[in-house]
Amino acid sequence: MMPIFALPRYLGISLTVLLLVFTMPVWAQSTVASVDEVEIPVHPWVVPSPRSAETYFTNLKDGATYEAPFVARFGLSMRGLVPAGQTAGRSGHHHLLINKDLPLDFKKPLPFTDQYIHFGKGQMEMVVNLPPGKYQFRLLLADQGHIPYFVYSKPLTLTISKQDKAAAPASVQGTARVELLSPADRETVKGPFRMQFHASGYNVSHSGAKAGDTGHFRLTMERAARKPEVINFTGGQTETWLNPPPGDYTMRLELVSNGAGNSVMSASKPSALTVAVR
Repeated sequence: MMPIFALPRYLGISLTVLLLVFTMPVWAQSTVASVDEVEIPVHPWVVPSPRSAETYFTNLKDGATYEAPFVARFGLSMRGLVPAGQTAGRSGHHHLLINKDLPLDFKKPLPFTDQYIHFGKGQMEMVVNLPPGKYQFRLLLADQGHIPYFVYSKPLTLTISKQDKAAAPASVQGTARVELLSPADRETVKGPFRMQFHASGYNVSHSGAKAGDTGHFRLTMERAARKPEVINFTGGQTETWLNPPPGDYTMRLELVSNGAGNSVMSASKPSALTVAVR
């Protein structure tokens, strides 16, 4: 019989991944192939994502009609953000493709045009102010040299019915802030569930890149008569999957500077969450 310590080498996988296979719940085992590519925060409540690596829009709907200007918000599963020109694990930065299909060659850098918009600072949103018409939007993640990963969104078709060219971006973007997008305040959920973060007016990055003017998310969850649970998303992640014990929680999301001192750049309002028994 083959000894257990030799099994990882025989299968061609790391021991970490093998241990995850044996210890993770059945619903999450389909993600094993991606576990080795993403940094998961070390905390007993954090579980592997059941989703594959992908980008998506957190606030836009396919087939919807909008008046410009409006804000397009970006989400990212199974990866983290890092500014262009910086390397940290499998992190990358967002690109918005307007009326463009995915590139035929994923080994070439994305061009800089009005139809390939780069968010090389680690931004999570954009103010869109295009003329009336029908558009196709797609998000694509790329590395430090703008070489795309196979991490992208489904194409989204939207219609812009009206444009106010004179509107200032700040009038629709609002003040710089961080938000806990989901679960909603006072929502009741059953674990495991997805938690989504957002930063407006700030840049998000993997802390390992030590990029100036960026931060990473930190989540604090408090229960009555219990020690607060703090989870640091130093890999530049903008979402996570959690499976905490049932109970009532107060949650607070912060953006922590990646610079010296790790000061808090912004904090969300506290929100309530009830985790029900499965």
